[in-house]
Amino acid sequence: MPLLRNSLLSSSDSLVNDTANLHEMTFSIDVASAEKSSTSLTEKTGYQDTIYLNAANIFQGIHNKKPQDKLLVKYGNGSLPLAPDFKDERSQRSSYELAFNALKYQDILENVLIDSGVYPMQSIPDELTSLVVVMLYDLQDRKFEARQNIDDEEPIEEVQEVEHYLYSFKTKLAAALARCRIKHDALSIDCILPESIRRQEQRASALPWFAWVNTLKVSLEDVHGALQKEGFTRVESVSKFDGYTYCLDKHCENLFIFPSVLKEQLLTLELFAHYKLLLQDKSRSLAVHSVKSMLNMDDDVLIAHVGSGLTAAHMSVLTSPGASKVFVCGIKSAAKEAELKSLFAEMDCKNIELLHEDFSNIEPTEHKLQKVKVILLLPRCSGLGVSNPVEFILNEQEDADFLRDLSQGSVAEDKLNVLAEQQLKELTHAMQFNKVQAVVYCTCSVYPEENEAVVSKALTSGAEGVKAQPYKLCPPVLPLCCKSEINNSAENFFKLELSDISNSCFIAVLARERDPSETVSVKDVLARAAAKGLLEGIDLAKPSKREEKKKKKQKGTPTKTATKEAVIQSRIQEFLDREMKPTKIDSHSSVSNITTSTSQKTISQTKDSAQLKKTAKPASDSSLPVMLKNTPTSSSTQKVFERQRTARKPKSEEKLMVLKPVEIVLPPVMMPYFNPQGNRSQISSNHYYYHWVGSKTGIYGSISPSSSKKLIKSKEPSSSSTAKHARPWH
Repeated sequence: MPLLRNSLLSSSDSLVNDTANLHEMTFSIDVASAEKSSTSLTEKTGYQDTIYLNAANIFQGIHNKKPQDKLLVKYGNGSLPLAPDFKDERSQRSSYELAFNALKYQDILENVLIDSGVYPMQSIPDELTSLVVVMLYDLQDRKFEARQNIDDEEPIEEVQEVEHYLYSFKTKLAAALARCRIKHDALSIDCILPESIRRQEQRASALPWFAWVNTLKVSLEDVHGALQKEGFTRVESVSKFDGYTYCLDKHCENLFIFPSVLKEQLLTLELFAHYKLLLQDKSRSLAVHSVKSMLNMDDDVLIAHVGSGLTAAHMSVLTSPGASKVFVCGIKSAAKEAELKSLFAEMDCKNIELLHEDFSNIEPTEHKLQKVKVILLLPRCSGLGVSNPVEFILNEQEDADFLRDLSQGSVAEDKLNVLAEQQLKELTHAMQFNKVQAVVYCTCSVYPEENEAVVSKALTSGAEGVKAQPYKLCPPVLPLCCKSEINNSAENFFKLELSDISNSCFIAVLARERDPSETVSVKDVLARAAAKGLLEGIDLAKPSKREEKKKKKQKGTPTKTATKEAVIQSRIQEFLDREMKPTKIDSHSSVSNITTSTSQKTISQTKDSAQLKKTAKPASDSSLPVMLKNTPTSSSTQKVFERQRTARKPKSEEKLMVLKPVEIVLPPVMMPYFNPQGNRSQISSNHYYYHWVGSKTGIYGSISPSSSKKLIKSKEPSSSSTAKHARPWH
């Protein structure tokens, strides 16, 4: 009985615990099912006919072409039948994934076809070989099980013919595949792939999703609230991801990160459906924020490559509101232009202007681009730093050729040289725009030939011209970036290494050395300070007169936020101390504080005045009166003004000090000594003395030299009576 009782109690406790964790279990099941939904369906039932045909068309254009002496399988020169347009984003992604997988296993699949005796194919023309390879990959992935019809779509004749042909040889194909695995001592064909490709596949499966906030439609606080309503929990970092969680990026303040398994769930949220959150690779957000940090007020931006338009939209969000324009190059067709305009209208981006010319064909003297101060250059690169190539090319609308190199895990040296030459050409062209002050260069490559080498060659090319200010490297400035994260402080590059949580990214900022004669306005300094996150929470609007009066009344009463304001002001002063120096445009050494600049200007004016008085000071002459030790000096005069300032303190200090009248006699005014010709012989014999008398009735005892009663002018006697009045100011 005790044993049974304990057993029942433990069962009851278990039931209670299971009930309490039901909500969390539901989330876990949803996430797990989301992770397997796209793969399990493919493994068990296969794809639709249209997806096979679209994948074959993609594969036909990107497959690896071999030399004639090593050619085993012929793919024909004719074109495949065109499939209908992609039904949706999911079918498009499936077509590209199937083509990319067939591309990675091209050599293995060709060997299986030959070893099994299926190739050469008597009844299948060479033009359909791409379709054969694509469907063979899917057949072995389904363990040579028959495909089931997913829906009632109309069948495609060519797809049905190839499927029946391959299925009739499934035993021979399976045996050839087994022999291939034994030959390579591999449990599956995945193990036959190079280590770099297998590692890339592992990273792709774990890579989180990055989404930036469209602040033209929603605030950051509203995004947090909406996600919480949908059941999401905010965590500190990616390592804390568990189910419906998210975190903020450590470099960009408006960038959210989500687990890799939640892609399908994210796209159903209202935030994504209404363009309030946009999925995009982190490298593009880093590039856009680097551009923003280099902009002054109302500066225009030129983006050299349009891509999908998301980068231009993000740039528009960061530069709004304001008079800045974002120019985008390379709009080839009217259909592309209409697509982009529709996208920008949905996102409320109103300051984007589309250009039909390629960036390399745009003249640096183009009239409409004279206000462009920063160029964002995202050239085509090898992309070996991208772990999820299919998602990347779909999101950025890159060419499908991008997949060819990624399927091999490396780039041929001759192709790498061609890419580097094109990148250098575009970068030097960007440096020829005379009005441009900075160029942001960004790639997803891991090769120095496309990164540091291109930038170094561009800096030494002299592309900016002899008369223009030269370019130099300065470290990219990101809102939340630490100095320690700059890869090499001597080179000033920013790099993200390829990892399980991000693709690779290389950013170089080339900025012109500032002309010493160039003046920087206060609003430009504040704009750049705001871009660097130094003015967060500070209202830059000019206060009204009523607010100024209230501040004066409350001047003597310390507020609770005094410490916070002091910290903010110190941050601004530290930034402006760097920014106002008329040296070079650098994110670390920039221009001086507004207050410091004003005070320096005042000091310089005082010094100029003092220098003028010093040059005008007469030389010693025996005929002139001699100054005695007890002559009133500047220090005594200074004491008088200090007493006046003390007397003018606000009433809040309670005690008011009434000063006694003070009589001050100034030295004689000798105007001839200001003669620029320095003629000292012509000295007037008549000297005038001005008698300043302190007020006897004023409560503050202030000196009023403008009063006619207190300014007494007396004519000095002739030179014969000089001995009697040798020291009239005594």
